[in-house]
This record gives sequence, C-alpha cells and structure tokens, in this order.
Amino acid sequence: MIKNGKMTLLIHMVLTLFTILAVLPFILMFMSSITDESMIFQNGYSFIPDKLSADAYRYVLVNLGQIGRAYGVTVFITVSGTAVNLLITAMLAYSLSRPFLPCRSFFNLLVVLTLLFNGGLVPTYLVYTQIFHIKNTVWALLLPNLLMSPFHVILAKTYFINSIPSEIMDAATIDGAGEIRIFFRLVLPLAKPMIVTIGLFSGIAYWNDWMNSLYYITNVRLIGIQSYLNRILSDLQYLQSNEAAASMSGDISFPGMSIRMAIATMQYCRLSFYLPYSKSILSEELLWVL
Repeated sequence: MIKNGKMTLLIHMVLTLFTILAVLPFILMFMSSITDESMIFQNGYSFIPDKLSADAYRYVLVNLGQIGRAYGVTVFITVSGTAVNLLITAMLAYSLSRPFLPCRSFFNLLVVLTLLFNGGLVPTYLVYTQIFHIKNTVWALLLPNLLMSPFHVILAKTYFINSIPSEIMDAATIDGAGEIRIFFRLVLPLAKPMIVTIGLFSGIAYWNDWMNSLYYITNVRLIGIQSYLNRILSDLQYLQSNEAAASMSGDISFPGMSIRMAIATMQYCRLSFYLPYSKSILSEELLWVL
C-alpha cells in the first residue's frame, strides 16, 4: 500500500512538472505582450518585466468593432463549414464503403488522386473567381480547400467498413429500411467517434484559415480574426521598414515585439473553444484513433 502511494505521488509530481512546462511558454508570451518595448530590447523576454505597458493591446484593439466582427465571421464560418464538411464527408464515405456501389473502384481512385494531386494555385483561383464567382462572398471562406478533405473521406470510409458490422445494415435492409434511413438512423449514431474526430480536424482548419481571405477577400467586413491579425502584422512590418513613415512619425516608436506577442495571445484564445470539450471527447470517443 505504501509503495503504491509513493508511485502515485511520483506520477502526480511528474505530471505536474509536465503541466508547468507546458503552461510556462503561454505565461511568458502573455507577459511579453504587456512588457514595455524598450525593456524587451534591453533585457529580453522575462516572466517579471521591469516595466509594464499596454501599448501593444491598444494598437491591436484600436478598432474593437472590426475585431468583434472578425470573430463573428470566424465563428460562423467554423460552425457552418464544419457541419457541411461532416455531412458531405460522411455521405461520400458511406457510399464508398458499400460493396454494391456501381463503379466503386473508380470513385475510390478519384478520391485518392485528389489526395495526391491538385490543379495548382492559379487554376484554382481562376475557377473559383471566373466560373463560380465567389470572390468577396462568404462562399470564398467555406469552399476552397476546406469543404471536404480526401483524407477525411478515407478515414471515415475505413471506419464504416471496419467498425460497423455489415450484419446490422443487412438486418435493417431486411426490415425495409432504405439507404438514407440506414445512414441517418443507424450508421451515424454508431460513428460518433469518427464524426467527432473529423469535426475537430475540420473545425481547427476553418478556425486557423487565413489563406482564403488573402486570396479571395478584399472586403474587410468579410475577413476572419486570423486574417485580421495577419493584416495587423503586415501593416506593422510596413511601418517599421518604411523610412518615410518612420520620418513622419518622429519620436513615435511602434511596440513591434510586444504586438507580435499580443497577437499570438489573441490567436490562442481559440483554445477556449476546444478545452471545455477536450476531456470528454479525447478520453472517450477519440481513443479509437490511437
């Protein structure tokens, strides 16, 4: 009993140490974001800065309304894009998992080919802007590169084949259920681990995306938070490198390093969307991936 107690204490100490090591970089990042720029250049990054300053957040939050709108766009795109992604991916994967699907091998080959090859950036841009006309629309944030991943299709198809007994679907067919009813009433409830996994992957991809805004969006009312923060960084780099802007600013100095830390801190706010669900999801429903 004493030996088990010592082992438990040792495990707790090791896990506590790993937790501290994981949290320390985020603490340093936040403290650097509220450190005066001159102190960063003089002493480097520090957990206990000699002089505090909120200039970085004043610079980033100068347009709070735009930031709120950007967060709203990102949340809407993430939720709606993830829902549509799950529906399309699951339906295609279920169809490919059925052995009696006509030309099943051909469609599987098409999925694999799109995983290995693509048309390139310029043809993709021309197709979406000249044919589908999605530039400066919400569709530009939903469709390109994110709506469906062939890797997710293969993952879901493999799960349907290996984890859902075909006898259950055969029994449902004998009872008179059609494919649509079998899919929504039988297969999807049994595929919750797969759905949660793909939903997590897709949600993170939509939340972190800023490339679609860079390529297809010029209307500032439609950009997401990642693209907005990236534009702030680009503007900051321009102001710091442009001699004319520097001469006009006089003695004004831009808190470049602390602004970068402030933007990184704001970007990691996305963890608040995932942490409330991580304990139940990762411990119960994502273990099949491991």
